[in-house]
Amino acid sequence: MSDSGNQPTKDRGEYWQKNLKIIAGCLFVWAFVGLGLGIVFADFLNNFSIGGYPLGFWFAQQGSIYTFLVIIFYYAWRMNKLDQEYDVYEH
Repeated sequence: MSDSGNQPTKDRGEYWQKNLKIIAGCLFVWAFVGLGLGIVFADFLNNFSIGGYPLGFWFAQQGSIYTFLVIIFYYAWRMNKLDQEYDVYEH
């Protein structure tokens, strides 16, 4: 791993801003699926079904969990790319 003490302050600020954008995007998706699809739009989505269950119920019970798992893997993948871009990754 490179010495972050030698990294210019500007690069650290840019790195942190990009990190915050990734986090904000992940939180937005998580909130939209968990709250939006599981609660707010549940009545509309319940007109459809998946696996024999109303879609709104499925999102509230299973879809939000699956989405959260996808977000975890996306965040790890995206942060690895960002770490390499700013040369702060583990070699």
